[in-house]
Amino acid sequence: MAGTTPGTPGTPRVLRAMNDRAALDLLLEHGPLSRTRIGKLTGLSKPTASQLLARLEAAGLVVATGTTEGRPGPNAQLYAVDARAAYAAGLDVDQHRIHAAVADITGEIVGEFELRTPGRSASGVVRQVTDALDGAVRAAGITRADVRRLVIGTPGAFDPATGRLRYASHLPGWHSPTLLEELAAVLPMPFEYENDVNLVAVAEQRLGAARGHDDFALLWNEGGLGAALVLGGRLHRGFTGGAGELGFLPVPGTPLVRQVTKANSGGFQELAGIQAVPRIARAAGIETPDHPHVPVVTRLLSHAAEAHGEDPRYAELLDRYAERLATGLASLVTVLDPELIVLSGDALVTGGEPLRARVQSELADLAPSRPRLVLSAVRRSPVLRGALESALATTRDEVFDTSR
Repeated sequence: MAGTTPGTPGTPRVLRAMNDRAALDLLLEHGPLSRTRIGKLTGLSKPTASQLLARLEAAGLVVATGTTEGRPGPNAQLYAVDARAAYAAGLDVDQHRIHAAVADITGEIVGEFELRTPGRSASGVVRQVTDALDGAVRAAGITRADVRRLVIGTPGAFDPATGRLRYASHLPGWHSPTLLEELAAVLPMPFEYENDVNLVAVAEQRLGAARGHDDFALLWNEGGLGAALVLGGRLHRGFTGGAGELGFLPVPGTPLVRQVTKANSGGFQELAGIQAVPRIARAAGIETPDHPHVPVVTRLLSHAAEAHGEDPRYAELLDRYAERLATGLASLVTVLDPELIVLSGDALVTGGEPLRARVQSELADLAPSRPRLVLSAVRRSPVLRGALESALATTRDEVFDTSR
């Protein structure tokens, strides 16, 4: 009969489940709340709010956690999401290491582990993934079976048609067409894979500079140069998952790079990638080594952000680097017309406000529209944080669904 099945909108079970989820989301956002406060925030009566909390407590989703203090009248019982209700995990993979973490259902990281992978061979990738995950699981004091979902972040993207990792030739062993099947055979939990820069955008949208924005772009410059595109609140991955591989973009000022996936580089990477910054510095009269790229560049740009007002060499470094960044960004802005662009990665955030302001000014001259540029607000392990946020979103949808 219509209107009587458990999943039919408008039935008491579905309405209760909607109220349950609203209350759980409020507890995640605000922390411990009293029954009265939950009732006010959800619009539920006191008896209904009491029933809701009793139901969630019985389901193991909330716990009583102290009482209110310092207010007139009797102290009120506070309730919070039970952090032990579920766990999710994330992996951040690059050519040097696998960084793993486990978070409880509230989003708190409860275990981390870093597996160094120097001289990584084409074999043993599955073992490395499980070893990294198990290290984080042990640090969290749980078992692998307690993890509800795993998200793996890598450079490049897995082609949905072939199962092969593309745009990341520097990750040996990750290009086998059977890798995902092999991982599925040994991992007890569902897992997803995502481009690392896309996961940085997830972290910024959930926790950082892009909160409240459904349309924005993120420019990442660290080991490689790339972008993430969020349109209508959703990541735009493209047909093969390669949307945002901005380093391959041909740009003025550099020779054409052909067979870009074999070269693992492109025009914009050559013009404004991290390896270009020491060359710009030397042209400005600053003596600097090339390697290791990330530490050298972060030191250069950090000093430039502080000294550009007194030392014209560092002002020139910021000017020339900003001009190169804006050259590639102008194409993205012209096609997408984003409201916001987040600058992320060590080769951008260490330049701070002096670099951001210069890129903003250059972009205003090169592009027809003028998006607002902001610096990343998620500085610690943004790829890993995005992987955890992605895994937690799906985990919460499953665990917090009380309609079943």
